[in-house]
Amino acid sequence: MRKLRIIIMVRCAVIAAMYFTLTYSVAPIAFGPLQFRPGEALTLLPLLFPESILGITIGCFLANVFSPYGWYDMLFGTLATLIAAIMTYTIGRSLKTKKVSIKALYGSIPPVLVNALMLPLIWLFFSSDQLYLYNFITIFATQTGVILFLGVPLVVALSKIKIFSVKKMQN
Repeated sequence: MRKLRIIIMVRCAVIAAMYFTLTYSVAPIAFGPLQFRPGEALTLLPLLFPESILGITIGCFLANVFSPYGWYDMLFGTLATLIAAIMTYTIGRSLKTKKVSIKALYGSIPPVLVNALMLPLIWLFFSSDQLYLYNFITIFATQTGVILFLGVPLVVALSKIKIFSVKKMQN
């Protein structure tokens, strides 16, 4: 059991580091209405690993420390990621199908919608950006692209690799 806890903690830390690295490495285009965050592909990991909720949230917070939108992106942007991760996990647990690809498609909905709804609100309330609908559309489009073209294939591939199985780790 101790070995399993250590593996879960390490996985959480690795996911946080991956999210931060994937986002910070493209920092000029990782913030704002036309943001491209490869780290967002990891937002589907709660379908496979519950501990990834914390990892993604920590990674997002660390990336948002460097956001030009300041403390409100650190707080509310990270909160959006946390909410989406919990919703993705819940969707994965509630779907009856065992097909990971179907779970991934349904699990894509929260990270896309929560970010598309919340991020433009942050800019509307805390900066001079008054283009909510434009920002909603651009975040929706960029999130959809990253999650469908990077996140879904990532989750499907990881689900097929047996070394990531919790049952395998318990032995």
